Amino acid sequence: MEKISRRRFIKTGTVAGIGLLAGCSSGSDFDMIIRNGTLIDGLGNPPEKMDLGIKKDKIAAIDDLSRADADQILDAEGLFISPGFIDIHTHTDIELLANPKAESKIRQGVTTEVAGNCGSSPFPLRQEDHQQFRKQMRKSYGVDVNWTDLKGFFQALETHKSALNYMSFTGHGDLRTFAVGKNDTAPTKEQMKIMKKRLAQTMEFGSLGLSTGLEYAPGSYAETDELVELCKVVKDYNGVYATHMRSEGARVEEAIQEALTISRKSGVSLQISHLKACNRPNWKKVDNMLKVIHQAKQQGVPVMADRYPYNAWGTGLTSFLPLWARQGNTDQILQRLDNAKSRAKIRDYCSQRGKLIGGWDHIMISSCQSEKNKRWEGKYVSECVKETGKEPCEFIFDLLKAERNRVNIIGFAMDENNLKKVLKDPMVVIGSDGSAVAPYGKLGNGVPHPRYYGSFPRVLGKYCREEKLFDWLVAIKKMTSQSARKLGLNRRGVLKKGYFADITVFDPNTVIDQAAFSDPHQYPIGIEYVIVNGKPVVVKGEHTGDLPGRILRA
Repeated sequence: MEKISRRRFIKTGTVAGIGLLAGCSSGSDFDMIIRNGTLIDGLGNPPEKMDLGIKKDKIAAIDDLSRADADQILDAEGLFISPGFIDIHTHTDIELLANPKAESKIRQGVTTEVAGNCGSSPFPLRQEDHQQFRKQMRKSYGVDVNWTDLKGFFQALETHKSALNYMSFTGHGDLRTFAVGKNDTAPTKEQMKIMKKRLAQTMEFGSLGLSTGLEYAPGSYAETDELVELCKVVKDYNGVYATHMRSEGARVEEAIQEALTISRKSGVSLQISHLKACNRPNWKKVDNMLKVIHQAKQQGVPVMADRYPYNAWGTGLTSFLPLWARQGNTDQILQRLDNAKSRAKIRDYCSQRGKLIGGWDHIMISSCQSEKNKRWEGKYVSECVKETGKEPCEFIFDLLKAERNRVNIIGFAMDENNLKKVLKDPMVVIGSDGSAVAPYGKLGNGVPHPRYYGSFPRVLGKYCREEKLFDWLVAIKKMTSQSARKLGLNRRGVLKKGYFADITVFDPNTVIDQAAFSDPHQYPIGIEYVIVNGKPVVVKGEHTGDLPGRILRA
């Protein structure tokens, strides 16, 4: 390509001005130019055939850059150029210390990971919990947990570096454990003060806000008033309250009302996590659920929701124990399974839950820790009981005991038509509800939910291109600017001059997920380039090994 002289460059008008404003001091006008692609800005504006110039970590020009030069030129002929995707609901934390390449996420086009959801975060940690957690993480991931608070956790991530940007909520379950413990008890006034003080401290350190997992112990033991008081602290910092609601099944409508009440009373911005109605008797409730949320929005409640593009959920096998049986530490929980009287009560709950879901052929074991039980991974409980001759709940209890409660499952209990209604709703953005894993090493174990690898390409390929649930502009907006605005992200989520160069370039004709429930460790196709803070991390579908991600403190 012909090198343009500085004088000639200045005379080219708009592009020249952009080059000067960017403060170009090297021999090239830009560090990188993405040329010949179709830009979708993330705001819903019509696509444009434009070039995009990057200088350092920012977008320096969006124009016809055919007469400019750069140290690196990417040809995006036939490709769409969009802001990097923001995964607003994830569970990534230790995984980035085990493998900072963030393979399963960056290859989806995700450039910002939003973690600490469903009431779970690796902070704050009591001293006694820190030692146990440290031992567990060393064994599972080879990671040394040398922190007890968010400040230390962020410092550990910054030391190790990462392929993508990272933000985190403060998990209410861990906050409550720190101050109150793991039992079903209301906090004292002093314990409430401790929770509020620690929450404020995490906000000072850069937390996005508070997340709850109200179907899980110990978060489930909190009354509404406790959550309102904590959310007032979050409101003081203009943070967000993200909630895995108290029910996603029989009482899902009541759970939505509780979430809206917390927002109304505290004034906090509300994010409803993975909005859904589980189990066939509740599928009919989705229309009213969406109606109620829209009405609240019209009344001034700052509410939004997210969803992953699959009709199966994923969680821990301990969800088949009633909440009262999940109190305390692991040993205390397992002791209840050894007690004949309590075991019988737990069995009644377990059996009823199995019926509600639709039977034991709707529950798949996705991961176990010990080698001897990995044979169950990828099998449904119905298959496992045939092999063992055990009754389903007895198999579940024995597996939980053998694995010390560390068993993950996938449940098939949602309706595809409802999924489409939720995905299409203008108040719903995309979140994977997954973690950054890889097909190799410590993160390649188990049979994880395919959402870990395929959520964003699946929305683009299946629901946008193939099923035409919405157009490209809407799909991209749900993955970028809408989430950025909700989280208060500064200069990200939009293709605009002066914004950070977090960019995903994909092929609209081929982009699709490849991960399957039976074989999830598969990267998607059609994600050609991913750029984070101006550095290419994925080039022609392959990871460069670069780690330019940053901690984005709220």
